[in-house]
Amino acid sequence: MKPAKTDKPAAVKKAAPGKAVAKKAAPAKAVAKKAATKAESVAKKAAPAKTAVKKAATKAKAEGKAGGVTTTGPGAAKGAGRGGKGVGGKPESHAAMVRRARRINRELAEVYPYAHPELDFRNPFELLVATVLSAQTTDLRVNQTTPRLFAAYPTPEDLAAANPEDVEELIRPTGFFRAKTKSIMGLAAALRDEFGGEVPGRLADLVKLPGVGRKTANVVLGNAYGVPGITVDTHFGRLVRRFGWTEQDDPVKVEAEICEIFPKSEWTMLSHRVVFHGRRICHARKPACGACPIAPLCPSYGEGETDPEKARKLLKYEKGGLPGQRLSPPPDYPGLPAPPLGAG
Repeated sequence: MKPAKTDKPAAVKKAAPGKAVAKKAAPAKAVAKKAATKAESVAKKAAPAKTAVKKAATKAKAEGKAGGVTTTGPGAAKGAGRGGKGVGGKPESHAAMVRRARRINRELAEVYPYAHPELDFRNPFELLVATVLSAQTTDLRVNQTTPRLFAAYPTPEDLAAANPEDVEELIRPTGFFRAKTKSIMGLAAALRDEFGGEVPGRLADLVKLPGVGRKTANVVLGNAYGVPGITVDTHFGRLVRRFGWTEQDDPVKVEAEICEIFPKSEWTMLSHRVVFHGRRICHARKPACGACPIAPLCPSYGEGETDPEKARKLLKYEKGGLPGQRLSPPPDYPGLPAPPLGAG
């Protein structure tokens, strides 16, 4: 008896689905191969970008060393991400800003070789009291007021024992005379009771005195004791923001960032130069941009008058041929002494 013809076809029919699966799997392998090829291509394209980043980092590090900028350590960690806009609104790295800032300082040193504290004083006590009185008024008005005050109360002991009403009357021209009387009499008493009548030469001690903050303390330390410090007053804060050295408004933060940019030996004189420039040329409301010797280095050029002739008319104090703020200026000051209170 012959075997049934249906056995072989049946086996063939069962194998057919396997071939179909193989056919379906083939496109999947092709897709996987295509994806792998694409990934390899992307990786090759990414390689130059990584190389470029590495080269840029190496270049930035080299620039930092060339400009005397610290690229390692705590200071670098704070300043590394502080880039901004430079001259002409172009992006500027932190290292480039530091180089530009130091050049501005050198230029200002040539413009104001006679820069000095603009408060009259003969000793640390007088400078301390005068600086406290200078809040919310001009150094000129303080200088016109303190001769009578110090003639009446030449020492901390004398001032601490004074009649508050008499002191108020003497310092009335400086404004806020009641609050200032309380401050200067309080600090005089503290000097008498805690420091033997002597002005301390440490920041930590000075800021404990009534009415004395970091700004006042740095003025006294830098100019009476030769201890370097940054003095952040309204002029200094305005200009360092215009120069693009910082974006901070808080004086303590401004001081910290500017201290990172300059060597410690420059701090006190930098403060004088920047304040001198702010009072004479880079004014708050109408900067004399057209008469500014550091205009090519300033990102804020154009905020004020750019016409040279009109700008020159905005210059103040010795730059404009007018008296300065001190009644007793240093011998090398090229301008005229300020008049006493009530004169002319």
